[in-house]
Amino acid sequence: MKNILLINTGGTFSSRPGDHGLTPELASGDICNLIGEFDPALSIVAEDYCSLDSSNIAPDDWQKLALRIGEKVGFYDGVVLIHGTDTLAYTSSMLSYMLQNIPVPVVVTGSQMPLGVPMSDAADNLRCALQMAASGYGGVFVAFDRKIMLGCRTSKVRTVSFNAFESINYPYIGEVNAFGLHLHLEQAQASGSPFQIQAAYSDRIAVLKLFPGMNPDIFRFLHEHGYEGIYIEGFGLGGVPFLKSDFTAEIRRASRSGLPILVGSQCRYEGSNLNVYETGQRILECGGIPVHDMTYEAVVTKLMWCLGQAKDREAVQQFFQRAITKEVSFS
Repeated sequence: MKNILLINTGGTFSSRPGDHGLTPELASGDICNLIGEFDPALSIVAEDYCSLDSSNIAPDDWQKLALRIGEKVGFYDGVVLIHGTDTLAYTSSMLSYMLQNIPVPVVVTGSQMPLGVPMSDAADNLRCALQMAASGYGGVFVAFDRKIMLGCRTSKVRTVSFNAFESINYPYIGEVNAFGLHLHLEQAQASGSPFQIQAAYSDRIAVLKLFPGMNPDIFRFLHEHGYEGIYIEGFGLGGVPFLKSDFTAEIRRASRSGLPILVGSQCRYEGSNLNVYETGQRILECGGIPVHDMTYEAVVTKLMWCLGQAKDREAVQQFFQRAITKEVSFS
């Protein structure tokens, strides 16, 4: 018998129609009653953390959830977290950093349609998540549309389709087919390092999505207002302008003052590479920190997490020069 903890946070999964559209209302007990029979090999304890649309999930919720889950290690064989889809990838990414080397599976899931609605994907996603939670393979994962994804490699790529999430630049951990849950164990292998909870973070970061003609003065504004890190989504492989709008000069100025500047690509797939073109090499010379093939959500949450561990630019750069939880591949 596997003991699984089910934590409900709300989202579409537990929503019902209200005066202002779908609103999370179902408690964990209601969810268990609506699902009906579970795998008899599982003993499920359900509890509620909150009942929120995931647009209202904030960084302090990530911290509280990480601490709550961390306290349960040793009492349960796995954890399932029901979550709204809109910010699910942020939560799964941040939990990957905060719960490093967790020895039990933590599986985040949600749905595109509320539980109990005809044709809903909710029950299927939850059953898949429960099976992954009972697998014995530690880590943070996402279960959705009969696929298992690494939490720090997951992004929401569609708004209404059932296959809303994809694993970006990393193979799927597993999938459900006619033979049940099939895992690719070489992708799910744990690091073997000791489990540690590191839940400190800083939300004093900013993201700049470049467009042609963008004014680089925004750097000084952010620095003057106490921001501790900036992520630039550049063009193509990560290029930024250095002629009419000289972003490289601002990257150099910010880096010299101790402000970490991350640079990646606006493209979702295949990652950035600052070594190929002059624009990228100028970024590296000016102190820009490359993010390689990380997802947008993984970059944002890793930067927040890094700044919770250390504020100086050099420490942040060192964190981004290594994979903490398989969130990045270096090529």
